[in-house]
Amino acid sequence: MATPQEKLASSLEMLRELQNRAIVAVRSGDLTRTHRERLLKNGFLQEVMKGWYIPVQPDRPPGDSTAWYTSFWDFCAAYLEARFGTKWSLSPEQSLLIHVGELTVPRQLLVRSPKARNRMTALPHDTSLFDTRAKLPEDGQDVKINGLRLFTLPAALVSCGPGFFIQHSPAARAALAMVPDGSDLLRLLLEEGRTAIAGRLAGAFSNIGRNDIASDIIHTMQAAGFDAREKNPFEDSAKSALITRFSSPYVYRMRLMWEKMREPVRRQFPAAPGMVPDLEVYLKTADDAYLTDAYHSLSIEGYRVGPDLIERVRSGQWHPDDNVEDREQRNALAARGYWQAYQAVRKSVRKVLADENPGSVSENDHRQWYREMFAPNVKAGLLSPGDLAGYRNAPVYIRRSMHVPPRYEAVRDLMPAFFSLLQEESEPSVRVVLGHFFFVYIHPYFDGNGRIGRFLMNVMLASGGYPWTVVPFEKREEYMSALEAASVRQDIEPFAAFLGRLVSATSPK
Repeated sequence: MATPQEKLASSLEMLRELQNRAIVAVRSGDLTRTHRERLLKNGFLQEVMKGWYIPVQPDRPPGDSTAWYTSFWDFCAAYLEARFGTKWSLSPEQSLLIHVGELTVPRQLLVRSPKARNRMTALPHDTSLFDTRAKLPEDGQDVKINGLRLFTLPAALVSCGPGFFIQHSPAARAALAMVPDGSDLLRLLLEEGRTAIAGRLAGAFSNIGRNDIASDIIHTMQAAGFDAREKNPFEDSAKSALITRFSSPYVYRMRLMWEKMREPVRRQFPAAPGMVPDLEVYLKTADDAYLTDAYHSLSIEGYRVGPDLIERVRSGQWHPDDNVEDREQRNALAARGYWQAYQAVRKSVRKVLADENPGSVSENDHRQWYREMFAPNVKAGLLSPGDLAGYRNAPVYIRRSMHVPPRYEAVRDLMPAFFSLLQEESEPSVRVVLGHFFFVYIHPYFDGNGRIGRFLMNVMLASGGYPWTVVPFEKREEYMSALEAASVRQDIEPFAAFLGRLVSATSPK
């Protein structure tokens, strides 16, 4: 007779076969009742709704949302396909967000289908799906991306409501910037004489500096006998420096978000002290704070390191072979990597204090910070040398966050643009807050993004004469909540205020 462990292994093998087929949304019929109940009991499956499940890790803490946020889009695509066949589409507004790379998990996903029952379906962690009996895009005006049925970009722009341009202005402008000319839009506008929508889109294109498309829309509609008049749907104007065509909507949206967030940061953050009078004194103060900084920064990431371990690592009295227990080794390797990375960051701070451009210094040096941080894991054989090669080459998800970092293909465009923004930014407080925020928003590496983001923050603090500042582990929830507000709602004020209070408390009175 098979042991309980052998039975569980058999059920896990069935689950693995489903995952090998890229099945994220597991239906009751995909597993026998015995396998399904065994996997549920042992924490390897989580019920989403009656008859539907997702795979999870059994060691997740109670109430953890990571598995659901990670599975959200794949699950919804499979569930909607099973329920509606091919006769469904996400709303025009949600289609536009996905076209520009915005994959943040929405509180409520709006779906259209002729089979819809105009009702809400509750989903885990206060999310939901609302299906409405509304018109689907015509043939040729729909597209399928990663299993999701969407309006094409032109069809979504024509079909979306005016509120989208106010509520999601960076995404709306990024979508507009992806349009090469007005031809596809005009075909849709002329078919049904959509005069008001034509005026709204013409005003939107004028707002981002695409007067050629705006003029084409108005003059063509008028030539066809429609009284179209330009009307700006945005509440603000785009900065002239941003008016250009970007090959990447991710880059354009980031630049728009940066510009939109500048003033809220300046309001919430203390003024920069200015030039540091004594470089060596500043570095000595940072060195004195290292023990505290390492403890808190590593603790925020889930490592458990005490002052004694940090001190042994710093003094060179610890070696990878000394640790045979996995968790202790993991903590010790992280502490050693943090120490080595700090030495590299310290050199970067010295350059910045010598009046080198902080954005250029960070662009040139941040890869070295990353390599030093994970070199001990390579030496211990836990990572391969290839893992130090550079930016991630696959999707990554942030634990318990509704924010889904940009696709890995976009990271190659985003990172040079991000450092260009740092190089061009004249306000130190903006470099501090947005430097940290956008680094973790992009999430360029598989691991270490939070630690490197805080190192980057301190390099930017040095550029304004602010003191080296520690984010306390005791304030982790407030810190993560503020980052979530900025990532999901583009509300930077809580994060700017949070960091501003820490800097003010650290500054000499």
